Amino acid sequence: MTTLIQFTIAAALILSIIVPFGYFFLGEKNKKRYKKSLGVNCFFFFGTLLVASIVMIGGTASVSAATDTASAGLATGLGYIGAALVTGLSGIGSGIAVASSASAALGAISEDGSLFGKSMIFVAMAEGIALYGLIISFMILGKLG
Repeated sequence: MTTLIQFTIAAALILSIIVPFGYFFLGEKNKKRYKKSLGVNCFFFFGTLLVASIVMIGGTASVSAATDTASAGLATGLGYIGAALVTGLSGIGSGIAVASSASAALGAISEDGSLFGKSMIFVAMAEGIALYGLIISFMILGKLG
């Protein structure tokens, strides 16, 4: 994929976020305009993302024969960085989620002990974020090895 296409896609993604919310913030702020700008934002963002994915897949098929060994080192390095980011960011997100849900669960349990099961479900759901990140990390590492 050429550099021009990459910059165009990045600009389109950024503009698909800025333009609808700029429209909302410059005008009268009410619920109807907010829903409209959010819908336009989602439509253009995911539409641009879909087009970018199609362009990337199409571009990769034609270029893959020419550069099979030259980019193997870069792809492996980016795979390891991706696995590290998935694990780290899911751990951070899980920590933030557990911090708020566990403190609320402890407060609820201190008021009424019968709420233990219900409150632990929410804490376990927050812990699941870290587990999902770890599973995705193992999947990435499995593809690399």
